[in-house]
Amino acid sequence: MTIHLKTAEDICKMRVAGKLAADVLEMIGPHVQPGVTTGELDRVCHKYIVEQQQAIPAPLNYNGFPKSICTSVNYVICHGIPSDSKVLKSGDILNIDITVIKDSFHGDTSKMFCLGETADHAKRLVRITQECLYKAIAIVKPGITLGDIGHVIQRHGETHNYSIVREYCGHGIGRIFHDDPQVLHYGEPNSGTHIVEGMTFTIEPMLNAGTRYTKLSKTDGWTVTTKDRRLSAQWEHTLAVTNDGCEVLTMRSDEQL
Repeated sequence: MTIHLKTAEDICKMRVAGKLAADVLEMIGPHVQPGVTTGELDRVCHKYIVEQQQAIPAPLNYNGFPKSICTSVNYVICHGIPSDSKVLKSGDILNIDITVIKDSFHGDTSKMFCLGETADHAKRLVRITQECLYKAIAIVKPGITLGDIGHVIQRHGETHNYSIVREYCGHGIGRIFHDDPQVLHYGEPNSGTHIVEGMTFTIEPMLNAGTRYTKLSKTDGWTVTTKDRRLSAQWEHTLAVTNDGCEVLTMRSDEQL
């Protein structure tokens, strides 16, 4: 495992990329309405990233992924492919995952949206998953371990009777989209790699209302769903570890951490 520590100059560039990714999520929010297709959301985001931001949508053609964003609806855990045949409806929950490349550096973030009249149990899953992310961010500083991050997420999620997806995780990021280390969302305290200043990685917990088991689509090779077809939620931020904590590089204006 090779962890690429970032210089102050690198982190400045990642701050720009992170801000752009956050801006895409803020821009697309008003478009997320019942009746819109995920294909249309992809086109709006693509045009904004390429024309307004003069940046590159990292998912497009990444290992063959066909679109510029990921749209994961209801029981889709992650890597949902936008489609003109997928019409969003009231009651849906949707994760939009954005990764932008600017000046060779990546900014990676995702957000949940609740459409129309969403059931209380669905809103609760979305809220607890976001709390898992925030609780993990709150402990990140030099000296802790990756296991500490996973443990905080696992404990909070399982306390609320949700299961933690294990096959997909956070990751190092910078010039490389998915780099070392892997950031698991479950684990034991004081285990795994120690965190040091200059590390940059994502935390992106995925919680399921039912069991933790996943299913990868044999049709498209990308879409990951819950095996029991129960709901799933995910939130993601990109972080840079500082000398006494961390900086959230993809913070949105609607957040207070």
